[in-house]
Amino acid sequence: MSIYVGNLAFGATQDQITEVFAEYGAVSRVSLPTDRETGRPRGFAFVEMESEAAEDAAIEALDGAEWMGRDLKVNKARPRESRGGGGGGTGGGGWNNRR
Repeated sequence: MSIYVGNLAFGATQDQITEVFAEYGAVSRVSLPTDRETGRPRGFAFVEMESEAAEDAAIEALDGAEWMGRDLKVNKARPRESRGGGGGGTGGGGWNNRR
C-alpha cells in the first residue's frame, strides 16, 4: 500500500520527506513526481512504508499537520485508474457520427 502526501512545499526533497515519515516507521520508497515539461515538482508525493501500522500512524499524525509552511494532506493512496486507450472520440453518438 502507498500513502498520498498532498499540498507539499515545492522545495521539499525526497530525503526530507523520508526523514519526516521515518519517525513513524521504516520507509521503503518515496516517489516525488515532477512535471514532464518543466521538470519541477508537482506538489505531491507517494510514500511506501514497510508496515501498514507505520502507514496508519504516519497518516494519523501528519494529515493536516503544518510542514514547511503548508498544511499537509496525507491519506491512503487510491489505486491508479486506467486512462483507457483512445480518449474521448470512441463510442457512438458523437457529433461527427451524425450525417
